[in-house]
Amino acid sequence: MMTGQATILVVDDNPINLRLAADLFVWKGYKVLRAVDAQQARFILEHSLPDVILMDIQMPGMDGLEMTRQLKADPKFKHIPVVALTAFAMKGDEEKALAAGCDAYVTKPIQTRKLPLQIAEILSRGHVRPNEEVSAPLVSSASPRLPGRVRPPGARP
Repeated sequence: MMTGQATILVVDDNPINLRLAADLFVWKGYKVLRAVDAQQARFILEHSLPDVILMDIQMPGMDGLEMTRQLKADPKFKHIPVVALTAFAMKGDEEKALAAGCDAYVTKPIQTRKLPLQIAEILSRGHVRPNEEVSAPLVSSASPRLPGRVRPPGARP
């Protein structure tokens, strides 16, 4: 996936952190959507499906972990990777974030060289939106040397 085609939703109640992350990804060629809390993020998600969400964990009102739980429980949004962002990294926080459904965990301050690489890696894994069709690869166990290997369509056994 080309970065110019990817959309990132950044959810952070701290205006400095929100701007830093948004500016960083705009500069890297991503389309960036911004939300200051879970309510605004939910509104944005009703109108646009991003390719990845950067979610602050500590926010007033609904926190990022609860928002992530709700997104992962909703078939419309569960395919979107969520990256937890936190300034208050405590022992066990990463496990809590992953248990809530986050796909990755990043501590603040944001490392401006490392974070874009992490997001690019997450995007390279790809995800399927609910309205996209996926064709299953052809699997053959005909070859005794390569049982269960995936064979591209049209390839000889």
